[in-house]
Amino acid sequence: MAAAALLAVVDRNQLRRVPILLLQPREWAWKQRTMKYGTTPGRGIAKVLIANRGEIACRVIRTAKRMGIQSVAVYSEADRNAMHVDMADEAYSIGPAPSQQSYLAMEKIIQVAKSSAAQAIHPGYGFLSENMEFAELCKQEGIIFIGPPSSAIRDMGIKSTSKSIMAAAGVPVVEGYHGEDQSDQCLKEHAGKIGYPVMIKAVRGGGGKGMRIIRSEKEFQEQLESARREAKKSFNDDAMLIEKFVDTPRHVEVQVFGDHHGNAVYLFERDCSVQRRHQKIIEEAPAPGINPEVRRKLGEAAVRAAQAVKYVGAGTVEFIMDSKHNFYFMEMNTRLQVEHPVTEMITGTDLVEWQFRIAAGEKIPLSQEEIPLQGHAFEARIYAEDPDNNFMPGAGPLVHLSTPQADVSTRIETGVRQGDEVSVHYDPMIAKLVVWAADRPSALSKLRYSLHQYNIVGLRTNVDFLLRLSGHPEFEAGNVHTDFIPQHHEELLPTHSVIAKEAVCQAALGLILKERDMTSAFRLHTQDQFSPFSFSSGRRLNISYTRNMTLRSGKSDVVVAVTYNHDGSYDMQIGNETFRVLGDLCSEGGCTYLKSSVNGVASKSKFIILDNTIYLFSMEGSTEIGIPVPKYLSSVSSEGTQGGTIAPMTGTIEKPN
Repeated sequence: MAAAALLAVVDRNQLRRVPILLLQPREWAWKQRTMKYGTTPGRGIAKVLIANRGEIACRVIRTAKRMGIQSVAVYSEADRNAMHVDMADEAYSIGPAPSQQSYLAMEKIIQVAKSSAAQAIHPGYGFLSENMEFAELCKQEGIIFIGPPSSAIRDMGIKSTSKSIMAAAGVPVVEGYHGEDQSDQCLKEHAGKIGYPVMIKAVRGGGGKGMRIIRSEKEFQEQLESARREAKKSFNDDAMLIEKFVDTPRHVEVQVFGDHHGNAVYLFERDCSVQRRHQKIIEEAPAPGINPEVRRKLGEAAVRAAQAVKYVGAGTVEFIMDSKHNFYFMEMNTRLQVEHPVTEMITGTDLVEWQFRIAAGEKIPLSQEEIPLQGHAFEARIYAEDPDNNFMPGAGPLVHLSTPQADVSTRIETGVRQGDEVSVHYDPMIAKLVVWAADRPSALSKLRYSLHQYNIVGLRTNVDFLLRLSGHPEFEAGNVHTDFIPQHHEELLPTHSVIAKEAVCQAALGLILKERDMTSAFRLHTQDQFSPFSFSSGRRLNISYTRNMTLRSGKSDVVVAVTYNHDGSYDMQIGNETFRVLGDLCSEGGCTYLKSSVNGVASKSKFIILDNTIYLFSMEGSTEIGIPVPKYLSSVSSEGTQGGTIAPMTGTIEKPN
């Protein structure tokens, strides 16, 4: 057998990466030992495989370590050096970067569970987390699937079935078509009968994938085809359902838990109304403006939904809520949600620990009356994307990454570190910033403060957009709904954002100080280190000196006339305005900071120069100011070697014209 195929036995705390080649005697012994774990509740879990990647894999591993459960990671070729791989006790390669060949490859993951002797599989969210076939396969192989039974995934995952079950359980539902006839003509006819606007959804969908709003008959076919392609790629099933679209609703969801003993509880609601491309970006718990009576009715309806399918484990019942707080069942996600940390923050629970305990056969740790609701929590999803370009997802290296300090009221849920790559193959989420405070205004203030401390260089992110969103007066007032971003588009996504002249002065100052430091370093290697004529910083003895610097603000060049004063300050003229500027660079925690004063107003900014761009991060916000490249250089660098058009983002062609 080739050396690469050998299974190396190492200390538990060492990382081991092995290809999937299974030894039959070991596989048989494993199955004999662990078959009882998949069929008999009440036995503890000693080793778990996390069938996922990124921040959720890291999240599960942290709780597993705290509980003394060994963790097994799986990774694609694109994730060979990923954070979750390094965190796990063991890690196994499962194939190429495309998820169909790796994270969605059920047989490969089952094989890894066997070869590593893992007793359970935690699916995280996305990928195989709501795959009925995978849950059933785990059961057949004697592996604990940390999630609900396959029957519950089937009933709630097929949205047409779930609507019928909910109606029978007394949970209000929205009018729609959930039939088996999936022909384009049939779907189009039902859309017309329901009346536009309608929403089409992937029957096995989730996370906004395979979902489209159709406002007129003429756009139906194009949107249907697009949704089918996305659903097929994400869930390997392109079946669709149609629902009447409720305009400007709120998206309110309830966290539920069930156990093997017939118990079920709710852990209150989350508001996930503020979305872009039908995907959540800021979530909060509890939902603003919900009175205790509505909260109780929401929770009880969610518990009825869970009990109707004999639900076990963590689940989320999602509702559409109108302006009068009437709510209607939308769907049930039979998994842990991305936004589960806000529920943990207001209830003081670890929902992943609950998952482990319930999967092992224990009862729900708390009764309904014992579950507290304390304070308020927000979660902001930080993405590699360009909000100014229709939130187009991005990919690339995290050249610089610094975050707020984590503590009991601030969590950074992430799967990447500085220097890691955000891959084109997967969701571009960089992190989830989660904060808690005693009330909503305090929590919102803490969220904004923490967002200012989230500094990323190397690719475009939505951090500044999140700051504008969380600072919008209507958001501060709790007046949220699913059309919030389109309705306030002009304020949230201004077309022409003008960089303040004070920021341009700070950038010019930073460049001058960098130039000075580089010159000083160079002088140490010259023969005449003390000659005043070896300075190139512009400062001269008894001589006033002025130079012009050209910087780029947006798409426009800005000329800054800099006069070097004898006292070490600078007069900077931009247009008809003159600013008195002084300051210095300092190093703190491995980062460079610019301490400056512009016309007497002092500030401190993180100062980074990368690829002809100056980045300034401060509590006032972030600023990017370009350093123009000469035309003869930019004309060369902007052309591809083949002379073709460069795509605005990396991707794959799904439907050629």
